Amino acid sequence: MTGDGLTGQQRQNICQVLARFPAVRGARLYGSRALGRYRPGSDIDLTLEGDIDLTTLNRISMALDDLLLPYEIDLSVFGQIDSPELRDHIQRVGRLFYQKSEPSKNLESPNRAGKISG
Repeated sequence: MTGDGLTGQQRQNICQVLARFPAVRGARLYGSRALGRYRPGSDIDLTLEGDIDLTTLNRISMALDDLLLPYEIDLSVFGQIDSPELRDHIQRVGRLFYQKSEPSKNLESPNRAGKISG
C-alpha cells in the first residue's frame, strides 16, 4: 500500500480504466487520501485533466464503478470546478495519480538512436 491507503492493484485498475479514455490527459488525487489522513472507507477524490464532456465523465464513472472497489470515487474535471477554494486545495495538495503516456512520434529519428528516455 502507498500513503493513500490504496493497494498497487487498486491503483493499477483505476489507471487502466482512465487509459481507455483518450480525452483523459491526467488525474490528480486530492483530499484525505492525498494528505495521508484517510480513514477506513474514505472516498477517493480524483480530478481529471483533459477535454472531458459530461457523457465521457459518466462513462468513466460507470467503468470505475464496475471495478467494485470498496470505496466510492468522487470524480471531477479540474477545468469545470467552479469553487476557487477547491481548485486551490487541489493545486496545493493534489498528487499525480495518472498521466497519459504519449508514444514517441518518431522513434527512428537519428537524435533518438540508442537513447532511452525515462
